[in-house]
Amino acid sequence: MSLLVGVDTGRRSSSVLTLAAQLAHSLETDLVVAAVVGSAWAPLRGGVDHEWRAHDRAAAEQVLDHAASVLGGQVKARYLVHEAASSRRGLLELADAEKPELLVVGSAGRGEHGRITLGSVTEALLHASPAPVAIAPVGYRVQLDARITRVTAAYGGSEAAQDLVRGAAPVAARAGAALRIASFAVRPDAETGILSGAGGRAEDPVLTEWADRIRHHSLSIIDEIEELTPGPTLEEVAIGVGESWAAAVDDIGWGEGDLLVVGSSSMNPFARVFLGSHGTKIVRSATVPVIVVPQAVIRS
Repeated sequence: MSLLVGVDTGRRSSSVLTLAAQLAHSLETDLVVAAVVGSAWAPLRGGVDHEWRAHDRAAAEQVLDHAASVLGGQVKARYLVHEAASSRRGLLELADAEKPELLVVGSAGRGEHGRITLGSVTEALLHASPAPVAIAPVGYRVQLDARITRVTAAYGGSEAAQDLVRGAAPVAARAGAALRIASFAVRPDAETGILSGAGGRAEDPVLTEWADRIRHHSLSIIDEIEELTPGPTLEEVAIGVGESWAAAVDDIGWGEGDLLVVGSSSMNPFARVFLGSHGTKIVRSATVPVIVVPQAVIRS
């Protein structure tokens, strides 16, 4: 299988290409780099539609040429222009046709540097993609031959979250990366005492109890992972707590080569990618690449 990489015909960003190359090296696979252009319109007078389509295709070809120059032949890649009614629809059509392991996209260009920013196309893909979606932070840069060195699986204690960790383990092993289980929490509101997410801190009994429960529930999954052959190196369960989701995610510490894996909401009846409110906040707070996994893939 390949990784499907969606490039924006409106700008030349290297972030998504950097992440795609890193994932391709880590998983030892190749890339399909795609630019989506508008489908044919009803004929207009004076051949304006033909001129517009030619302009779109020329822009797409330039973006793909840029992608090829960035990748520099260090990753085996196929480049294509695909016509569709919209970028979202085109990428979904390609995902159905190519059956990629991952759909790799970039953040919106105007977001905070170093964090994930979900643009309209990415938001739409996270509600519909049949394949896991990998997202690069704004301005993401590593060496093109870099590899993933640690996979962090976001864990909230549910059965689906357990399946996510089980699914992340062989991916980490395949990449030669360590595996870390992590939970996140925003501190209880001082007035309501309501806890968002999962995590713990010694000075807060509510958070401490929740953290102990997360660690206890993780033990059975850790036992399963330790029996895998080959299996990843396991790190201690990490608990991130903060006054905001960004602070909670930052709390566990991140470095170059890190990758965060988040499961989609089980509320989606079509079992495709769909992020619940906590999942969206965690993704938006990430300073490392994120993979969002559909429930259908988690349970397969």
